[in-house]
Amino acid sequence: MRRFKIGTGLAWLVAMKTYLDWSAYDTYGVGDAYAGIPATGGNYAKAVAVCMNNHQCQRDGKGVMCPSYRITHDPMHSTGARVKAFKAALNGELGDEPFAHPDLAAAMDLCVSCKGCKKECPSAVDMTLIKTEYLAQRNARLGPSRRVRLFAGLPRWLHARRSLLKRLVRLRNASPWLAGVAERWLGISARRPIPEIVADGFTTPALDATGTRGKVMLFVDTFTHYYTPEVAEAALKVLRAGGYSVEVLQPVASDAEPTRPLCCGRTYLSQGLVDEAKIEAQRVMAALAPALAEGTPVVGLEPSCLLALRDEFYSLSLGPAVGQLSKQAFLFEEFLMREGNKGLKLDLKPIPGGRAVVHGHCHQKAFGAMKSVKKVLGWIPGFEFDIVDASCCGMSGSFGLEAEHYEASQAMGELALLPAVRAAADDAPIIADGFSCRHQIKDGAGREAMHVAVLLAKALG
Repeated sequence: MRRFKIGTGLAWLVAMKTYLDWSAYDTYGVGDAYAGIPATGGNYAKAVAVCMNNHQCQRDGKGVMCPSYRITHDPMHSTGARVKAFKAALNGELGDEPFAHPDLAAAMDLCVSCKGCKKECPSAVDMTLIKTEYLAQRNARLGPSRRVRLFAGLPRWLHARRSLLKRLVRLRNASPWLAGVAERWLGISARRPIPEIVADGFTTPALDATGTRGKVMLFVDTFTHYYTPEVAEAALKVLRAGGYSVEVLQPVASDAEPTRPLCCGRTYLSQGLVDEAKIEAQRVMAALAPALAEGTPVVGLEPSCLLALRDEFYSLSLGPAVGQLSKQAFLFEEFLMREGNKGLKLDLKPIPGGRAVVHGHCHQKAFGAMKSVKKVLGWIPGFEFDIVDASCCGMSGSFGLEAEHYEASQAMGELALLPAVRAAADDAPIIADGFSCRHQIKDGAGREAMHVAVLLAKALG
């Protein structure tokens, strides 16, 4: 922070280092009646100022935006109010340490980084990215908490201490006393079970080069690798049945940690540890270099992870190859739909059970990916399903695990998703691609949800 005196008045100009690359907003506000770009913050301030105060974030009904407003009906907990708080901070109204100010913390408290505003706001306010920068600035001033370090560092913890973590999580889930200790020490809600880690994680198979439709690069994210490897196994089965040679993306030999699985950096971004996220992203980009050069499609399974490659990677100063990656990276259903338009046929059989309930991850909705989910599910003969018109499920990564956010998390789920799941027939499949969405469904409605890849693998017989 630096102070300058201008004329007879005191002006606070913040020489602020930004942790993300905001150059995409460089020309915003040129030649139009812009909505009050803050005095400091450079291109970050321009990203904040895209809001034009039309209050679409303060509504109920269809869509995602804004989950926190929908459960509180308090304008303070809306995208527009958060923009006002950031403008006040960047205009010097919150003092010379605005990112540590309690008013800004209160405004951001219930933001779940759903990206609903990026799609549904007419001005496309990217509050998720704005929040990441805010958390990075806050961490730089106050230091990351124990809980932030734990949640953010999950990819490393799972690699280095998987067996220990597995035992600790099981003990904690089985003991209300230990759950209470964890809540007091780490702020993890004692009312919520922590997802349990599988024994060995995903085992990378040998490359089958017999596919007649070409090669596909499968990106197995941290959550799929350590918690739900059956999703990756199902995706392999479906892709191979479709005629593809599937190679699982692996670290390059020169990687500083060649045995640690690749990670998109989502956990670090969500907690505002941007430098650590860049390290993960650089590992991914190095591993993807041959695929990008060859034009090989990159297929991912976890929406928030794969879509980070198409979105947040632009803000991590990774070079021009990110632009090519955005053209080659697909969610599992997006890739199948694209290939279906080119002649792909899967020999699918009917699946018994009642009318299925399908829940879309917020990021799937923000990137228009639910169309591909609907299309691919329609390939299963006689399969009937309803896509729940729901906002955020409420889990949102670690949000629903945080003790102070447990009630808000549950309230978001109860808006539409959890009642729809409870109303489904006992034998109806429950479909959700998001790992945290499936966690919320199990905790809140007592039902096991499955990824689309698992459903399609079942339909293959």
